[in-house]
Amino acid sequence: MNETTRRIAILGAGGLGRNAVRLLEQKSEFRLVAIGDSQGFVFNEAGIGSADFDAVAEGESVEKIGRRSGDSAAEVIALNKAGKIDAVFLAVPNIPNNFIPELIVRFCREGFRGVIVDALKRTSAVRQILATEKEIANSGVLYVTGAGATPGLLTAAANLAAQSFQEIDEVKIWFGVGMNGWEKHRATIREDIAHMPGFNIEKVRAMSDSEVEAVLTECKGLLELHNMEHADDILLERAGTVAAERVKVGGLVDVASAKKPVSTTMTLTGRTFEGKTSSHRFILGDETSMSANVLGPAFGWMKAGLELHDRGIRGLFSSADLMPKFVG
Repeated sequence: MNETTRRIAILGAGGLGRNAVRLLEQKSEFRLVAIGDSQGFVFNEAGIGSADFDAVAEGESVEKIGRRSGDSAAEVIALNKAGKIDAVFLAVPNIPNNFIPELIVRFCREGFRGVIVDALKRTSAVRQILATEKEIANSGVLYVTGAGATPGLLTAAANLAAQSFQEIDEVKIWFGVGMNGWEKHRATIREDIAHMPGFNIEKVRAMSDSEVEAVLTECKGLLELHNMEHADDILLERAGTVAAERVKVGGLVDVASAKKPVSTTMTLTGRTFEGKTSSHRFILGDETSMSANVLGPAFGWMKAGLELHDRGIRGLFSSADLMPKFVG
């Protein structure tokens, strides 16, 4: 391991967590050394790669290639205190809605010193994170929240696009996600369904897989989501860019096809200092997957956070506060 290699842990071994393993094994600056879920934990200083998961079927715990553990967070904190982990990516589902906010408080209180990054989506969850800002600032943690695709990559794009304007009229994010079956992204699909009329986090949490499948069948595999509770709004407001009520997020999720049903776009409309109204648009390539657009930015913000942490900076940041740094 060279001097620039950072040692990374992942909490969560579902679809997003497993794809993070695949992404990180192609990076030289980051090395995945630990991954845990609700039942098991794996630690290997030499690194963990996708081949290690060949024996772990979808839905099975990493206990199969590691050991049983009912508290992966405690395992990560202990390894950090031993000087063996620098940063953590949270790929766990935020169900219930206070799960990750409470987890962060625990990391701070139990002495974790390093960088933590999440890809939280829901405004209410991120609002709970923001309420812990003082505690994070007084700990050894530098935390980056909302660092996925939306919020995350598209939030940062909106913040950059806003610089051309004197006043922002609207930020509209409309995304397209294609996935060939929902099984690999069960938590993501459940969170998406929670945004639909008649559903919420508590209701979705209590639903069985067969009940989720019944909803997907009724929608013919295509979820159409409008006015979603996505934290792009409060993060852009917190950054002083635009009022939260002027940020709208929605999109189409096709669970029956890997092809995106629509291109993902961020459109920002505003007024220039000359009094002209115009729009900037940021379009993601259709060939980039949901995982690529969530995980790449998340680890980019992790690198930025590590550089700041090295300089003695602690506290809470978001994807609207920092530019991510490319991880080689």
